[in-house]
Amino acid sequence: MATVDECRTALHGLAAKLDENVEARGKLDFERTLACRVTDLGTAFHARLSGGRLLDIADGDDPRAKIALTAASDDLIALLAGKLDVTRAIASRQISVKANPFDLLKLRKLL
Repeated sequence: MATVDECRTALHGLAAKLDENVEARGKLDFERTLACRVTDLGTAFHARLSGGRLLDIADGDDPRAKIALTAASDDLIALLAGKLDVTRAIASRQISVKANPFDLLKLRKLL
């Protein structure tokens, strides 16, 4: 089981990758709030997707978030590191993503 700090670091790592990858930012040009809930640690994070960037990452849940990702800590880290295929993870219920179907298509480009 990963720690809260490892999950936070993984989210910040994703944000840094998006900042560096101009091509990916162009594919994710939309504004949404994001909640990331880590089930085995009983914690959550929230942020904003804006202009293809992940901004304002903070501790705590956002129950009104337009996109909600729920996963165990190890699955979250593997997903953000590119070691876990998002489609398979959703199909096998390793992770859960609640979002508008069109947002899911755009997010797939991110993960």
